[in-house]
Amino acid sequence: MAGGGVAPSGVAKERADQYRGRVTPFVLTACIVAAIGGAIFGYDIGISGGVTSMDPFLKKFFPVVYRKKNSPSKNNYCKYDNQGLSAFTSSLYLAGLVASLVASTVTRKYGRRASIICGGISFMIGATLNAAAQNLAMLLLGRIMLGVGIGFGNQAVPLYLSEMAPAHLRGGLNMMFQLATTLGIFSANMINYGTQKLNPWGWRLSLGLAAVPAFLMTLGGLLLPETPNSLIEQGNPQLGRKVLEKIRGTSEVDAEFQDMTEASELANSIKHPFRNILERRNRPQLVMAIFMPTFQILTGINSILFYAPVLFQSMGFGGNASLYSSVMTGAVLALSTLVSIATVDRWGRRVLLIAGGIQMIICQVIVAIILGLKFGQDKQLSKEFSVTVVVVVCLFVAAFGWSWGPLGWTVPSEIFPLETRSAGQSITVSVNLFFTFVIAQSFLTLLCSFKFGIFLFFAGWITVMTVFVYVFLPETKGVPIEEMVLLWRKHWFWKKVMPPLVIEEGKDVGVEVREF
Repeated sequence: MAGGGVAPSGVAKERADQYRGRVTPFVLTACIVAAIGGAIFGYDIGISGGVTSMDPFLKKFFPVVYRKKNSPSKNNYCKYDNQGLSAFTSSLYLAGLVASLVASTVTRKYGRRASIICGGISFMIGATLNAAAQNLAMLLLGRIMLGVGIGFGNQAVPLYLSEMAPAHLRGGLNMMFQLATTLGIFSANMINYGTQKLNPWGWRLSLGLAAVPAFLMTLGGLLLPETPNSLIEQGNPQLGRKVLEKIRGTSEVDAEFQDMTEASELANSIKHPFRNILERRNRPQLVMAIFMPTFQILTGINSILFYAPVLFQSMGFGGNASLYSSVMTGAVLALSTLVSIATVDRWGRRVLLIAGGIQMIICQVIVAIILGLKFGQDKQLSKEFSVTVVVVVCLFVAAFGWSWGPLGWTVPSEIFPLETRSAGQSITVSVNLFFTFVIAQSFLTLLCSFKFGIFLFFAGWITVMTVFVYVFLPETKGVPIEEMVLLWRKHWFWKKVMPPLVIEEGKDVGVEVREF
């Protein structure tokens, strides 16, 4: 904290009922364009699994896997178990983890747009390297640059959306990021379905087309306005108010502007946000920043999306059928996200997370039972059971798409006070990418070792996270982003964790609450 005088205390009182404004075409356009950042994340998730099941790609970079895939195998679960192939997928997420920590400083000091632009440029470089790759080293370098792009983009875009959106529609507009992610996955699956027929260079087209959403993201970063929260934090309150009036469609923004100003005063007094985030008053947000992304990955969704073609081929589907099945799951994910956008600001975050968790548990258990009884060493799934597996996997993906998929990003991006928001989002992204890396690197080995038990492994984790939400997550629906800090003191558990309050007279806001 800054020394001398009375330290800034942040938002002092609730003013949500004084907020004015409407959803303007300007803010809708800004959110849609910014959300394209999610498309690069989704495109890569979708493209990786498809490319790694293409014979020309495997023959060039992973000949051992190619020979194993095309030779008789006693264990259908182990055909693709190769650490080099896993490294192709997972290296991106390790690079993104490191990049997201750097992005925190860029986002805080230079604004959300700066990180969006850095992410877009890095991703374009990575896509170019991958499309032109002549050896494994060049391929992995391209993946690392893609990871840098994702680290910056995933750090800045959810913050941008949360800060631009009006409080009563923040959930839906923030989910534009997840919708773009799902559309990226679906587009990648469709592209893989087409490029698999273009021998021997179809995989290059699949990887190179990642530059398209990256270019749109960079262009959006150059054209979009900075968020009013960031402008005020950077010491430009006049421009911040001007942007706020424009995105709310009214000049009556005094209450919201006051919240932003108070939050900014505290933010600018914090010199070490990562150190500050460890204080008791930030404990609830820190717990959510760690556990929400951890649980999102431990649903097992990325394993299914990364390796859907590989997974379905391992279950006995033909090459075309496996890619077709993954196209179907991508479409289901995109459509189910629309359900979440339509309901999140009416039903709330908790209802969707708990209901989605229950549906995912049921689906994982059903798949495990089918594979345990009807698929194994030298047994292939019959047509009827294969269709059943695809249907149940689609139901699992749908449940994820309207619950943990979008809300795993939305909740952490909306709960932090301004002074630790960039640091908090970096922790969220880093944890997400770390567990994405771990699962991506280990899934094929786990599939080989656990066999059908891998689905029970994920079902167990989904049970844990559903209970966690029920017990520890307060409802954030409709709470203004700069007043979120007041929410935790109303929760039965977190109010015991928060530090004691000292009440003192404020200047022009009535009673001011200070935390120690």
